[in-house]
Amino acid sequence: MSIKPKLGPFDLTMIVVGLVIGMGIFRTPISVARETGTPSLFFMVWVLGGLVTLCGALTYAEIGSRYPVAGGFYKVLSYGFHPAYSFMINWTLLISNAASIAAVCIVGAEYIGPVLLPETLSNESGRKAIAIGAVLVLYLINLSGIRMSASWQNVLTVFKITLVLLLCLAAFSNNVAPPQANVSAATSNSWAYIFGAALVPVFFTYGGYQQTINFGSDVREPARNMPRAIMFGIAIILLLYITVNYAYVKVIGFEQLKTTDALAARMAGAFFGEYGFKITSVLLFLSVLGYANVNLMSNPRMYYAMAEDGVLPGIFKRVNSKTQVQEVALTVFAALVIGLLYFLSNFDNIIRYVMLFDSIGLASAAATIFVLRKKTAHLDGRGIYKMKLYPFVPAFFILVYLFVTVNIFIKDPGQALGGMIWFVAGLPIYFFMKYVVRKKE
Repeated sequence: MSIKPKLGPFDLTMIVVGLVIGMGIFRTPISVARETGTPSLFFMVWVLGGLVTLCGALTYAEIGSRYPVAGGFYKVLSYGFHPAYSFMINWTLLISNAASIAAVCIVGAEYIGPVLLPETLSNESGRKAIAIGAVLVLYLINLSGIRMSASWQNVLTVFKITLVLLLCLAAFSNNVAPPQANVSAATSNSWAYIFGAALVPVFFTYGGYQQTINFGSDVREPARNMPRAIMFGIAIILLLYITVNYAYVKVIGFEQLKTTDALAARMAGAFFGEYGFKITSVLLFLSVLGYANVNLMSNPRMYYAMAEDGVLPGIFKRVNSKTQVQEVALTVFAALVIGLLYFLSNFDNIIRYVMLFDSIGLASAAATIFVLRKKTAHLDGRGIYKMKLYPFVPAFFILVYLFVTVNIFIKDPGQALGGMIWFVAGLPIYFFMKYVVRKKE
């Protein structure tokens, strides 16, 4: 069965915000502060990251408008370059996306655990039980239909925005960080190293909006609504991120920010007092649910695109005519997330692993705009979105992301090479899967 459009512009805007705001903004500012060393560089990196993200949003808005299909992130790479290259990127992205959800769910469980669990169960096993339970509940919600998933996503995203706004409000309270007696000296590393290292967690925090193009077949009037939703969603995120980082530095202090833990809880404690931790724990967990839910909505659409290309068996593109859910694809992806919950490592290592594939994937997919402009020139003037300052906007976005990719190799060559082995392994897997699927047909 084919996918029918059931999502409106508000649904898609909430999906954009839900895809981007996970747990990153409540953890990565600590890493960014350590890498930059000074408040001025700290804010400069967040502003630069926002500018690059805006360029990416404009690029992906046009891609989504010109090529609105299910599993758009896979399809556009296949259309612009080659199905084999698209498979190599997307099969690793599906693993890294599942790892991101698993990592975020564990962090959310760390916050909500003390509120929900007795002291005897407040351990790793208890937290993993909460995380697995959350994924299973969201899996059941997603099984009930794309419309139901989107409705829950709207509610969870509103909670998520509320949490960030509450943290922003702390900047306007009377709580100000005391002056620092011992301020550490600025790092002696080159600006290229500092910006490259700091942009890894920044882009992890800003990333996710590119998956919006996976909903090309789910959105009503995609040529008009998709670019609007992407740009409006990114505008909300940029405003929230810059404001909340200002609040962090003002209330906690830049030097303390480098070493603090439970960042969001400390901020809420400054504003709400003794009730801050519980309020933040609940809102953070709802934020986690929103991030996990929208990824459970998005990633099965990539399976759909792969099955359409004959890389996966046809059962992966089977859509329930009533619910518009790919039941097999959703089940496989949810099982992958639950499986990865048992194999998580350090949060910062997960960020580098995810960003290695994200940076390659985002730069590659953005580069397809140069191909799409030529292949879909007949659509110009027919209501599709065309970005201004082309080709400078996509070129700037691609160059910065390639710079981050190089920096990941410099900072952790062992892990980067390990990741590239997974990436290259996708090529023989692609041809093997094509052979298997063709033989079954």
